[in-house]
Amino acid sequence: MDGTIGIGTVTDPYQYAEKRFKLTQKCLFILNERDFRIHLHTKSDLVLRDTELLASMRGEVGITVTSIEDRYSKITEPGAPLPSKRLEALKQLTSAGIDTYALIGPVLNHLEGKEEDFVNAVASTGVKRVYIDALNPRPLLMERLNRMNIRGSETSKEKIRQFAMGSGLSVKDVF
Repeated sequence: MDGTIGIGTVTDPYQYAEKRFKLTQKCLFILNERDFRIHLHTKSDLVLRDTELLASMRGEVGITVTSIEDRYSKITEPGAPLPSKRLEALKQLTSAGIDTYALIGPVLNHLEGKEEDFVNAVASTGVKRVYIDALNPRPLLMERLNRMNIRGSETSKEKIRQFAMGSGLSVKDVF
């Protein structure tokens, strides 16, 4: 079939309820039966449940990574799987032969001075591509982030780009 089906383009397909209802998994089975190419994006390590299925499909899987500090992630992404779990998921998916990438974003100021360690952690998963996303401010989001002294960081974004390219990763901007 021509084209690609995007999964997780607006809402994460592996939210907590997916454990119980398996709607994403059921959709993947149907898409696989019909040989559709997919582009799946998530923040969740629950994607590992579907590794065998994804390995049999045409397409790619991306996982968002915003930090390598679990403690920081609990504050900025409450309820989301920890970065350590996301990095492990990328590693396992890549090892299973699935075309994977890391979406680094939004790039926030907590990465300043830690860019090389961050890129090394991402590169250690075996991914060959990273996409970088700057912080796209929206009024209510910025209000919350300002209270926590969090902001986007163009400096970190550029350092991450340089370290990633130096590590042999393909780097592209998302927006």
